[in-house]
Amino acid sequence: MAFGQFMALLDIQIVAASLNSIQAGLSAGPDEIAWVQTAYLMAEIVMIPLAAYLSQALSTRWLFTASVVLFTLASLLCGMAWSIQSMTVFRAIQGFVGGAMVPTVFATGFSMFSGKERAMIPAILGMVSTLAPTLGPTVGGWITDSLSWHWLFFINIIPGTFIAISLPLLGKVDEPNLSMFKRIDWLHVISLAVFLGSLQYFLEEGPRHQWLEDPTVTTVAWISLVGALVFFERTFYSALPVLKLTPFRRPTFAMACALNVVIGIGLYGATYLLPIFLGRVRGYSSLDIGTTVFVSGIAMMFSAPLAARLTTIVDQRVVIAVGFSLFALSCWMFAHVTPEWGFWELFWPQTIRGFAILLCIVPSVGMALNGVPPAELRYASGLFNLMRNLGGAVGIAIVTTLLQDYGRIHGEAFGEALSHGNQSLMGPALERLSSFGADAARARLVLSGEVTQFVTQQALSQAFQDVFFLLAALFVFALVIVPFARVPPLGDDVTPAESH
Repeated sequence: MAFGQFMALLDIQIVAASLNSIQAGLSAGPDEIAWVQTAYLMAEIVMIPLAAYLSQALSTRWLFTASVVLFTLASLLCGMAWSIQSMTVFRAIQGFVGGAMVPTVFATGFSMFSGKERAMIPAILGMVSTLAPTLGPTVGGWITDSLSWHWLFFINIIPGTFIAISLPLLGKVDEPNLSMFKRIDWLHVISLAVFLGSLQYFLEEGPRHQWLEDPTVTTVAWISLVGALVFFERTFYSALPVLKLTPFRRPTFAMACALNVVIGIGLYGATYLLPIFLGRVRGYSSLDIGTTVFVSGIAMMFSAPLAARLTTIVDQRVVIAVGFSLFALSCWMFAHVTPEWGFWELFWPQTIRGFAILLCIVPSVGMALNGVPPAELRYASGLFNLMRNLGGAVGIAIVTTLLQDYGRIHGEAFGEALSHGNQSLMGPALERLSSFGADAARARLVLSGEVTQFVTQQALSQAFQDVFFLLAALFVFALVIVPFARVPPLGDDVTPAESH
């Protein structure tokens, strides 16, 4: 199941470094190719909260088996896509069925193990959850350069087949309750899909189209709001809601979810920003970007066993406070980035960030799921994972918007400085160009192009500095929540008192 989760999460970002190749292969336009990502994320975020209900109705074993079979078939179809429209449909299917794997694994791990063995579950699955999207651009860039973009999807076939055969034999965790399909509240299902799907679209497309200035984005925002109102009405008044919000009655669970939103913003926001910096400012290729960002993945593998061990011997609030502090430190280090930064300048900020993220995730999983009654464990896992995905969507939308705004502000400031304050520097240089005679015009163009490139690089670098500083501040402010989260040591079984 952990391998299946890794496969589903890897496919979120595996296409990130190869969108240009896919665009050329499918003859798609710049706006159309974005749907290769958007369709997957919209469908996945709808399935994550539905997985709890479906796993009760079908059983964990058969829901996961069906998910991995359909995910593998959708991957095959994505690799064989003949147009951007077919690719979008297949990616939506892939994201929808893949979304069932993510929360199901957490719930199964916490129900199968107890005591100190349970402490390893958030460490293992936390590493999978963070390593997969981090390695996605690296793996994707390497596969595209070595083979072709089609193999971004074909690589899922062998592991998907293996899991589909193995899980029915090994994964008997619970029994199905098929009668739940007869009583399903379809209005609740539809409103959930409309609410979350539209919200994901709004967050994905908003930064590209100036948010509510675009009529389509505005319309989708209103649709999401209406869907949310119907969804919450059905949640509280339906006889059998498909998503129960009862885990939020536990203050510690609610605080863990709030921390998980911050983790999602930081994890996905930083993972999104660094490749953009290396591509736009440094001019790195997809493969160069992949080999540079690979560092944080290595650091994660070293921190996973330490995070698991610490949560069994130290108060989880101490562990998560250290994790948030280190993550803030890494973002503060990134906030000093310059256009000259390369692999070695980025080495320590990336290493600290990779090391810190599991110190954030492992105790937060324990806070959220340890002590949850078995009847609510599936719903708690779905809600907890949904919070990180929503945090990631919000984080990417915010950092994209801020990067655009700060880049424009700093660009205008540089332009004003060059046009007014630095004429004494530019004037003599332009006068000397007149001595080139016939080549003076060409030389002027070269100098103008170099100045423009310099200004763009400096403005973008300062924009990255501002955004990373805000991420650091967010993690520092989130530390205020940590002391109030009172939770039993990770690995304790639920008691009747804790179930209320």
